Amino acid sequence: MRRELKKIIMKKYNIIIIILLLTVVGATSIKAQEDRTHILGQSYLRGWEYSLKAGFSIGGTAPLPLPEEIRKIDSYVPSMAISIEGNATKWLDEKKIWGLTLGLRLETKNMTTEATVKNYGMKIINTNGGELEGLWTGGVKTKVKNSYLTVPVLANYKISKRWKLVAGPYFSYLLEGDFSGHVYEGHLRTPDQTGSRVDFTDESIATYDFSDDLRKFQWGIQLGGEWRAFKHLNVYADLTWGLNDIFKKDFDTISFAMYPIYLNIGFGYSF
Repeated sequence: MRRELKKIIMKKYNIIIIILLLTVVGATSIKAQEDRTHILGQSYLRGWEYSLKAGFSIGGTAPLPLPEEIRKIDSYVPSMAISIEGNATKWLDEKKIWGLTLGLRLETKNMTTEATVKNYGMKIINTNGGELEGLWTGGVKTKVKNSYLTVPVLANYKISKRWKLVAGPYFSYLLEGDFSGHVYEGHLRTPDQTGSRVDFTDESIATYDFSDDLRKFQWGIQLGGEWRAFKHLNVYADLTWGLNDIFKKDFDTISFAMYPIYLNIGFGYSF
């Protein structure tokens, strides 16, 4: 009898402890939420806004203008390219028309193209693993898949309660880079146009990989706009245009500079 009574008391005691713990955790969560709401409210009154954004990019890494070596673009396939960003905006006036945004973005810039070229600088890897450098005439397939950590610094101009425009520079660090592909249906002259000729016909191909020659730091201009669909939900579109060559300064196999030009579209949540 005493044992049963003791078990009942212990069960009630455990239930009381659990209820107390849940009450404390709930009260702590509510207090933390209230504190966050209070902090965000105070930040908003001081002219600060915070946002999380997610979207996808479409575009390409290309020379501008198109050089004479590239005679025709045979195909272009944009790959899935995702971006995730967090940023903070400081409004500079009471009406919150002008502001400045600082962000941190993780993004990928991808594409796959095929082109017909003539006297295109190339360093191919032959079947025995050696390298052969010269001028290629024929088909070229290129795959670009680069991941960046990007810091945009943007001026904001609010044209209405729902619309704003942004513009400014961005600075990127290459986390992982892939610029590779293969050549087909053509010939390579080495070391120049009058040199010996190596032919590739039928299904014969030779691969190339310039990934190690990609520049680590890149910068460019970002232009875009944002529409506030609801109180916290935004829809945005940004164009990023690289202003320095994706390859290192001492890389001379490809004789012209190439720039990443991408349009990023997505949604954002404002706090």
